Amino acid sequence: MAKRDYYEVLGVSRGASAEEIKKAYRRKAKELHPDRNSDNPDAESLFKEVNEAYEVLKDAERKAAYDRFGHAAFEGGMGGPRGGYGGHGDFASAFSDVFDDLFGDFMGGGRGARQRATRGSDLRYNLRVTLEEAFQGVQKTITVPTAVTCEECNGTGAESGAEPQMCPTCSGMGKVRAQQGFFTVERTCPTCSGMGQIVKNPCRSCRGAGRVEKQRTLSVNIPAGVETGTKIRLAGEGEAGMRGGPNGDLYIFIQVKEHPLFNRDGPHLYCRVPVSMTTAALGGEIEVPTIDGGRSRVRIPAGSQSGRQMRLRGKGMTMLRGSGRGDMLIELAVETPVNLTSRQKELLREFDNLSEDNNPESSSFFSKVKSFWDSMKS
Repeated sequence: MAKRDYYEVLGVSRGASAEEIKKAYRRKAKELHPDRNSDNPDAESLFKEVNEAYEVLKDAERKAAYDRFGHAAFEGGMGGPRGGYGGHGDFASAFSDVFDDLFGDFMGGGRGARQRATRGSDLRYNLRVTLEEAFQGVQKTITVPTAVTCEECNGTGAESGAEPQMCPTCSGMGKVRAQQGFFTVERTCPTCSGMGQIVKNPCRSCRGAGRVEKQRTLSVNIPAGVETGTKIRLAGEGEAGMRGGPNGDLYIFIQVKEHPLFNRDGPHLYCRVPVSMTTAALGGEIEVPTIDGGRSRVRIPAGSQSGRQMRLRGKGMTMLRGSGRGDMLIELAVETPVNLTSRQKELLREFDNLSEDNNPESSSFFSKVKSFWDSMKS
Protein backbone atom coordinates (compact mmCIF):
# COMPACT_ATOMS: atom_id res chain seq x y z
CA MET A 1 0.00 0.00 0.00
CA ALA A 2 1.43 3.36 -1.07
CA LYS A 3 2.40 5.76 1.69
CA ARG A 4 0.38 8.91 2.10
CA ASP A 5 2.01 12.27 1.57
CA TYR A 6 3.54 13.42 4.87
CA TYR A 7 2.02 16.90 4.54
CA GLU A 8 -1.38 15.31 3.97
CA VAL A 9 -0.90 13.11 7.06
CA LEU A 10 -0.29 16.15 9.25
CA GLY A 11 -2.89 18.27 7.48
CA VAL A 12 -0.54 21.14 6.53
CA SER A 13 0.53 22.74 3.28
CA ARG A 14 4.00 22.29 1.76
CA GLY A 15 4.82 25.87 2.62
CA ALA A 16 4.05 25.39 6.34
CA SER A 17 6.57 26.73 8.84
CA ALA A 18 8.31 24.57 11.44
CA GLU A 19 6.01 25.97 14.15
CA GLU A 20 2.90 25.17 12.08
CA ILE A 21 4.16 21.63 11.49
CA LYS A 22 4.83 21.18 15.20
CA LYS A 23 1.36 22.43 16.19
CA ALA A 24 -0.29 20.20 13.59
CA TYR A 25 1.66 17.19 14.84
CA ARG A 26 0.69 17.78 18.47
CA ARG A 27 -2.94 18.20 17.53
CA LYS A 28 -2.96 15.00 15.47
CA ALA A 29 -0.98 13.03 18.07
CA LYS A 30 -3.44 13.92 20.82
CA GLU A 31 -6.38 13.19 18.55
CA LEU A 32 -5.11 9.75 17.46
CA HIS A 33 -3.30 8.55 20.58
CA PRO A 34 -4.28 4.90 21.26
CA ASP A 35 -5.03 5.61 24.91
CA ARG A 36 -7.79 7.95 23.78
CA ASN A 37 -9.07 5.68 21.01
CA SER A 38 -9.34 2.25 22.59
CA ASP A 39 -12.40 1.50 20.46
CA ASN A 40 -10.60 2.28 17.18
CA PRO A 41 -8.41 -0.63 15.93
CA ASP A 42 -6.68 1.68 13.41
CA ALA A 43 -5.64 4.27 15.98
CA GLU A 44 -2.18 2.83 16.64
CA SER A 45 -1.23 2.61 12.94
CA LEU A 46 -2.52 6.13 12.30
CA PHE A 47 -0.64 7.39 15.34
CA LYS A 48 2.61 5.81 14.05
CA GLU A 49 1.98 7.33 10.61
CA VAL A 50 1.66 10.80 12.15
CA ASN A 51 4.90 10.34 14.09
CA GLU A 52 6.72 9.04 11.02
CA ALA A 53 5.66 12.13 9.08
CA TYR A 54 6.74 14.45 11.87
CA GLU A 55 10.12 12.75 12.28
CA VAL A 56 10.91 13.73 8.68
CA LEU A 57 9.31 17.16 8.44
CA LYS A 58 10.66 18.50 11.75
CA ASP A 59 14.26 18.03 10.50
CA ALA A 60 15.27 20.75 8.02
CA GLU A 61 17.66 18.55 5.98
CA ARG A 62 15.34 15.58 5.69
CA LYS A 63 12.38 17.88 4.97
CA ALA A 64 14.34 19.40 2.06
CA ALA A 65 15.16 15.90 0.77
CA TYR A 66 11.52 14.88 1.04
CA ASP A 67 10.32 18.04 -0.72
CA ARG A 68 12.67 17.19 -3.64
CA PHE A 69 12.42 13.41 -3.90
CA GLY A 70 9.33 12.44 -1.89
CA HIS A 71 9.33 9.04 -0.16
CA ALA A 72 12.10 7.89 -2.55
CA ALA A 73 14.51 10.07 -0.59
CA PHE A 74 14.54 7.49 2.22
CA GLU A 75 14.55 4.30 0.17
CA GLY A 76 17.57 2.17 -0.67
CA GLY A 77 19.63 3.21 2.36
CA MET A 78 19.27 6.94 1.84
CA GLY A 79 18.46 7.39 5.52
CA GLY A 80 14.98 6.77 6.83
CA PRO A 81 13.29 8.47 9.71
CA ARG A 82 15.05 8.27 13.06
CA GLY A 83 14.25 5.33 15.19
CA GLY A 84 13.51 3.16 12.12
CA TYR A 85 9.86 4.05 11.80
CA GLY A 86 9.40 2.53 8.32
CA GLY A 87 5.80 1.73 9.18
CA HIS A 88 6.60 0.24 12.62
CA GLY A 89 7.91 3.21 14.57
CA ASP A 90 9.46 3.73 18.00
CA PHE A 91 6.25 3.95 19.99
CA ALA A 92 7.96 4.95 23.26
CA SER A 93 9.79 7.82 21.57
CA ALA A 94 6.58 9.04 20.01
CA PHE A 95 4.83 8.94 23.37
CA SER A 96 7.66 10.96 24.91
CA ASP A 97 7.30 13.68 22.24
CA VAL A 98 3.65 14.24 23.04
CA PHE A 99 3.96 13.55 26.79
CA ASP A 100 3.81 17.20 27.85
CA ASP A 101 0.72 18.00 25.78
CA LEU A 102 -1.24 15.00 27.00
CA PHE A 103 -0.40 15.34 30.67
CA GLY A 104 1.09 18.85 30.99
CA ASP A 105 -1.73 20.36 33.05
CA PHE A 106 -1.85 17.43 35.43
CA MET A 107 1.92 17.29 35.90
CA GLY A 108 2.23 21.07 36.39
CA GLY A 109 2.86 22.30 32.87
CA GLY A 110 4.83 21.25 29.81
CA ARG A 111 8.47 21.81 29.06
CA GLY A 112 7.98 25.48 28.25
CA ALA A 113 5.90 26.08 31.39
CA ARG A 114 8.53 25.05 33.89
CA GLN A 115 9.93 27.93 35.86
CA ARG A 116 13.22 28.18 37.58
CA ALA A 117 11.71 30.32 40.30
CA THR A 118 9.10 28.80 42.61
CA ARG A 119 6.10 30.39 44.28
CA GLY A 120 6.30 31.05 48.01
CA SER A 121 4.23 29.05 50.48
CA ASP A 122 0.85 30.22 51.73
CA LEU A 123 0.69 31.17 55.41
CA ARG A 124 -2.06 30.74 58.00
CA TYR A 125 -2.68 33.14 60.89
CA ASN A 126 -5.29 32.46 63.59
CA LEU A 127 -6.83 35.73 64.81
CA ARG A 128 -9.12 35.95 67.86
CA VAL A 129 -11.64 38.78 68.07
CA THR A 130 -14.33 39.66 70.60
CA LEU A 131 -18.03 39.34 69.83
CA GLU A 132 -18.32 43.13 69.89
CA GLU A 133 -15.50 43.42 67.31
CA ALA A 134 -17.18 40.78 65.16
CA PHE A 135 -20.43 42.77 65.36
CA GLN A 136 -19.06 46.14 64.28
CA GLY A 137 -15.88 45.21 62.36
CA VAL A 138 -12.40 46.21 63.40
CA GLN A 139 -8.92 46.94 62.09
CA LYS A 140 -6.24 44.73 63.63
CA THR A 141 -2.47 44.96 63.52
CA ILE A 142 -0.79 41.55 63.38
CA THR A 143 2.83 40.39 63.34
CA VAL A 144 3.56 37.47 61.03
CA PRO A 145 6.85 35.52 60.94
CA THR A 146 7.56 34.89 57.27
CA ALA A 147 10.23 34.65 54.58
CA VAL A 148 10.89 37.81 52.56
CA THR A 149 13.08 38.48 49.51
CA CYS A 150 16.75 38.85 50.44
CA GLU A 151 17.81 42.47 49.88
CA GLU A 152 21.51 41.59 49.56
CA CYS A 153 21.06 39.48 46.42
CA ASN A 154 17.62 40.72 45.28
CA GLY A 155 16.29 37.21 45.54
CA THR A 156 18.82 35.59 43.17
CA GLY A 157 20.59 33.66 45.93
CA ALA A 158 23.99 34.55 44.43
CA GLU A 159 26.69 36.66 46.09
CA SER A 160 27.54 40.13 44.71
CA GLY A 161 24.67 40.12 42.26
CA ALA A 162 26.09 37.23 40.22
CA GLU A 163 23.55 35.35 38.16
CA PRO A 164 22.78 31.71 38.96
CA GLN A 165 24.04 29.24 36.36
CA MET A 166 22.11 26.63 34.42
CA CYS A 167 22.04 23.25 36.09
CA PRO A 168 24.29 20.90 34.08
CA THR A 169 22.28 17.81 35.00
CA CYS A 170 18.85 18.88 33.67
CA SER A 171 20.00 21.71 31.35
CA GLY A 172 17.75 24.16 33.18
CA MET A 173 14.59 22.05 32.88
CA GLY A 174 14.31 21.26 36.61
CA LYS A 175 13.42 17.66 35.75
CA VAL A 176 15.19 14.61 34.38
CA ARG A 177 13.64 11.85 32.30
CA ALA A 178 14.13 8.13 32.41
CA GLN A 179 12.80 5.60 29.90
CA GLN A 180 10.94 2.67 31.47
CA GLY A 181 9.66 0.48 28.67
CA PHE A 182 6.68 2.14 27.04
CA PHE A 183 6.62 5.06 29.49
CA THR A 184 8.85 8.06 29.93
CA VAL A 185 9.05 8.98 33.63
CA GLU A 186 9.92 12.49 34.81
CA ARG A 187 11.54 13.17 38.18
CA THR A 188 12.73 16.30 39.96
CA CYS A 189 16.37 16.98 39.19
CA PRO A 190 18.49 15.83 42.17
CA THR A 191 21.21 18.42 41.51
CA CYS A 192 19.12 21.62 41.57
CA SER A 193 16.00 20.28 43.38
CA GLY A 194 13.82 21.32 40.46
CA MET A 195 15.07 24.93 40.29
CA GLY A 196 16.85 24.53 36.93
CA GLN A 197 19.72 26.62 38.27
CA ILE A 198 22.61 26.24 40.66
CA VAL A 199 24.39 28.92 42.66
CA LYS A 200 28.15 28.39 42.78
CA ASN A 201 28.79 31.41 45.05
CA PRO A 202 25.76 31.64 47.36
CA CYS A 203 24.74 34.87 49.09
CA ARG A 204 26.02 35.05 52.68
CA SER A 205 22.80 36.57 53.98
CA CYS A 206 20.33 34.00 52.65
CA ARG A 207 22.78 31.13 51.94
CA GLY A 208 21.58 30.83 48.38
CA ALA A 209 17.87 30.63 49.15
CA GLY A 210 17.07 34.12 47.86
CA ARG A 211 14.96 34.90 50.95
CA VAL A 212 15.41 35.42 54.68
CA GLU A 213 13.20 34.97 57.76
CA LYS A 214 11.67 38.17 59.10
CA GLN A 215 8.78 39.47 61.23
CA ARG A 216 6.24 41.47 59.22
CA THR A 217 3.63 43.82 60.67
CA LEU A 218 0.37 44.03 58.74
CA SER A 219 -2.88 45.94 59.18
CA VAL A 220 -5.94 43.78 58.58
CA ASN A 221 -9.52 44.98 58.14
CA ILE A 222 -11.97 42.56 59.76
CA PRO A 223 -15.45 43.08 58.25
CA ALA A 224 -18.55 43.26 60.45
CA GLY A 225 -20.40 39.96 60.79
CA VAL A 226 -17.45 37.55 60.80
CA GLU A 227 -17.79 34.37 62.82
CA THR A 228 -15.56 31.51 63.89
CA GLY A 229 -14.21 29.82 60.76
CA THR A 230 -14.40 32.89 58.52
CA LYS A 231 -11.33 32.97 56.24
CA ILE A 232 -9.78 36.18 54.92
CA ARG A 233 -7.23 35.97 52.07
CA LEU A 234 -4.49 38.56 51.68
CA ALA A 235 -3.00 37.98 48.22
CA GLY A 236 0.80 38.17 48.00
CA GLU A 237 1.32 38.51 51.76
CA GLY A 238 2.63 34.98 52.27
CA GLU A 239 6.21 33.75 51.99
CA ALA A 240 8.48 35.15 49.29
CA GLY A 241 9.17 32.80 46.39
CA MET A 242 12.47 31.04 45.89
CA ARG A 243 14.92 32.76 43.55
CA GLY A 244 12.60 35.68 42.82
CA GLY A 245 9.41 33.64 42.46
CA PRO A 246 6.02 35.19 43.32
CA ASN A 247 4.87 35.47 46.92
CA GLY A 248 2.34 33.11 48.42
CA ASP A 249 -0.86 34.28 50.11
CA LEU A 250 -1.73 34.88 53.75
CA TYR A 251 -4.94 33.31 55.05
CA ILE A 252 -6.39 34.72 58.27
CA PHE A 253 -8.75 32.39 60.11
CA ILE A 254 -11.13 34.12 62.51
CA GLN A 255 -12.03 32.78 65.95
CA VAL A 256 -14.66 34.71 67.93
CA LYS A 257 -14.20 34.61 71.71
CA GLU A 258 -16.99 33.47 74.00
CA HIS A 259 -19.08 36.27 75.49
CA PRO A 260 -20.21 36.42 79.15
CA LEU A 261 -23.77 37.51 78.22
CA PHE A 262 -24.55 36.40 74.68
CA ASN A 263 -24.50 33.09 72.83
CA ARG A 264 -24.37 33.24 69.05
CA ASP A 265 -26.09 31.13 66.41
CA GLY A 266 -25.23 32.56 62.99
CA PRO A 267 -26.72 36.06 62.82
CA HIS A 268 -28.85 35.55 65.96
CA LEU A 269 -27.98 36.10 69.61
CA TYR A 270 -29.37 34.40 72.72
CA CYS A 271 -29.40 35.94 76.17
CA ARG A 272 -30.58 34.08 79.28
CA VAL A 273 -32.14 36.58 81.68
CA PRO A 274 -33.07 35.70 85.29
CA VAL A 275 -36.39 37.11 86.56
CA SER A 276 -37.81 36.98 90.04
CA MET A 277 -40.60 34.61 90.92
CA THR A 278 -42.96 37.51 91.63
CA THR A 279 -42.17 39.26 88.32
CA ALA A 280 -42.79 36.05 86.43
CA ALA A 281 -46.07 35.51 88.30
CA LEU A 282 -47.41 39.05 88.25
CA GLY A 283 -45.77 40.32 85.05
CA GLY A 284 -43.67 43.43 84.65
CA GLU A 285 -40.81 44.92 82.71
CA ILE A 286 -37.07 44.15 82.65
CA GLU A 287 -34.14 45.92 80.98
CA VAL A 288 -31.75 43.83 78.89
CA PRO A 289 -28.42 44.76 77.21
CA THR A 290 -27.86 44.62 73.43
CA ILE A 291 -24.65 43.85 71.54
CA ASP A 292 -24.34 47.42 70.26
CA GLY A 293 -24.03 48.68 73.85
CA GLY A 294 -27.62 49.84 74.13
CA ARG A 295 -30.55 48.74 76.31
CA SER A 296 -33.99 47.39 75.51
CA ARG A 297 -37.03 47.14 77.75
CA VAL A 298 -38.90 43.85 77.60
CA ARG A 299 -42.39 43.29 78.96
CA ILE A 300 -42.82 40.05 80.90
CA PRO A 301 -46.37 38.62 80.62
CA ALA A 302 -47.96 37.47 83.89
CA GLY A 303 -47.59 33.75 84.53
CA SER A 304 -44.36 33.37 82.47
CA GLN A 305 -42.47 30.13 82.99
CA SER A 306 -38.75 29.36 82.85
CA GLY A 307 -37.57 28.77 79.27
CA ARG A 308 -40.04 31.17 77.69
CA GLN A 309 -38.44 33.06 74.80
CA MET A 310 -39.14 36.51 73.46
CA ARG A 311 -37.70 37.89 70.25
CA LEU A 312 -36.17 41.32 69.74
CA ARG A 313 -36.05 41.78 66.00
CA GLY A 314 -32.99 43.43 64.47
CA LYS A 315 -31.00 43.32 67.72
CA GLY A 316 -28.68 40.47 66.74
CA MET A 317 -25.40 40.34 64.80
CA THR A 318 -24.54 42.25 61.65
CA MET A 319 -24.99 40.20 58.49
CA LEU A 320 -21.68 39.36 56.79
CA ARG A 321 -21.64 40.54 53.15
CA GLY A 322 -25.23 41.68 53.49
CA SER A 323 -27.46 44.29 55.02
CA GLY A 324 -29.44 44.28 58.24
CA ARG A 325 -29.03 42.37 61.48
CA GLY A 326 -30.22 39.13 62.99
CA ASP A 327 -32.52 38.86 66.00
CA MET A 328 -31.90 38.64 69.71
CA LEU A 329 -33.84 36.03 71.70
CA ILE A 330 -34.44 36.51 75.42
CA GLU A 331 -34.88 33.32 77.42
CA LEU A 332 -36.45 33.73 80.86
CA ALA A 333 -35.02 31.90 83.84
CA VAL A 334 -37.46 32.16 86.77
CA GLU A 335 -35.35 32.34 89.91
CA THR A 336 -36.26 30.65 93.18
CA PRO A 337 -35.49 32.93 96.17
CA VAL A 338 -32.86 31.76 98.68
CA ASN A 339 -31.84 32.76 102.25
CA LEU A 340 -35.45 33.51 103.24
CA THR A 341 -36.29 35.21 106.51
CA SER A 342 -38.85 33.73 108.91
CA ARG A 343 -41.47 36.18 107.75
CA GLN A 344 -40.84 35.35 104.07
CA LYS A 345 -41.14 31.64 104.78
CA GLU A 346 -44.39 32.25 106.67
CA LEU A 347 -45.81 34.23 103.74
CA LEU A 348 -44.81 31.54 101.25
CA ARG A 349 -46.48 28.82 103.31
CA GLU A 350 -49.61 30.92 103.50
CA PHE A 351 -49.44 31.47 99.73
CA ASP A 352 -48.96 27.74 99.13
CA ASN A 353 -52.03 26.92 101.23
CA LEU A 354 -54.05 29.26 99.06
CA SER A 355 -52.62 27.95 95.77
CA GLU A 356 -54.98 25.21 94.66
CA ASP A 357 -55.47 26.01 90.94
CA ASN A 358 -52.46 28.26 90.32
CA ASN A 359 -50.04 25.59 89.09
CA PRO A 360 -51.58 24.05 85.94
CA GLU A 361 -48.39 22.32 84.80
CA SER A 362 -47.92 20.59 88.17
CA SER A 363 -51.57 19.54 88.27
CA SER A 364 -51.30 18.06 84.77
CA PHE A 365 -48.05 16.24 85.56
CA PHE A 366 -49.23 14.62 88.79
CA SER A 367 -52.51 13.65 87.16
CA LYS A 368 -50.50 11.73 84.56
CA VAL A 369 -48.39 10.18 87.33
CA LYS A 370 -51.51 8.94 89.12
CA SER A 371 -52.86 7.41 85.91
CA PHE A 372 -49.51 5.69 85.32
CA TRP A 373 -49.43 4.13 88.80
CA ASP A 374 -53.08 3.02 88.51
CA SER A 375 -52.33 1.29 85.20
CA MET A 376 -49.33 -0.50 86.73
CA LYS A 377 -51.47 -1.83 89.60
CA SER A 378 -54.10 -3.19 87.23
